[in-house]
Amino acid sequence: VIVEGYGLTEVTGVTTCNPPIGKRKYGSIGVAFPEQEVAIMDDDNKVFPIGEKGEICTKGDANMFGYLNNPEATSETIKDGWLHTGDMGYMDEEGFLYVSGRKKEMINRGGENIYPREVEIPLEKHPKIAEVAVVGAPDKALGERVAACIVLFEPGSLTADDVKEYLSDKIAKYKIPEYVEFMTELPKNQTGKILKQDLKKMF
Repeated sequence: VIVEGYGLTEVTGVTTCNPPIGKRKYGSIGVAFPEQEVAIMDDDNKVFPIGEKGEICTKGDANMFGYLNNPEATSETIKDGWLHTGDMGYMDEEGFLYVSGRKKEMINRGGENIYPREVEIPLEKHPKIAEVAVVGAPDKALGERVAACIVLFEPGSLTADDVKEYLSDKIAKYKIPEYVEFMTELPKNQTGKILKQDLKKMF
């Protein structure tokens, strides 16, 4: 049986998982492991209501004690026993968790929070798009604007206007990329992870 789960080094591996036996939810990272608490919180450990997005936090014996020789990073990550993962998401009424994206990658467009995955997921379904990465382009007026960096299967097969029109009935208007950059490839590290900070420097 293959199921979706979620974990990080600071919590010694898997923290949540869709039950191998019983109810599972597609797209969810499952429910918390026994003896491990999970909640959606803000920076001050205030718990958000069901369905509202915030930072995924966890508490339990599986949590690390701290970062070696780095008390500052430890205090920023662990607050009153709750480990702040840096991942944003929400919980449904049955305790199933969903990841929205990394906190540090969230785009703040004039006070509106936009998670890159909200824009990337529909674009990844476009038959002409091979790869896509969405980042926040610095902007003096709004703080950031949405920018999409796209690799096409066939160069020249789409225009920026095509991309915006495609998204017009799939996401809110303020989430539609104002900048669309077509590239031959996306910058990646040795493990294949897209280097979004490098992309931000293009704008």
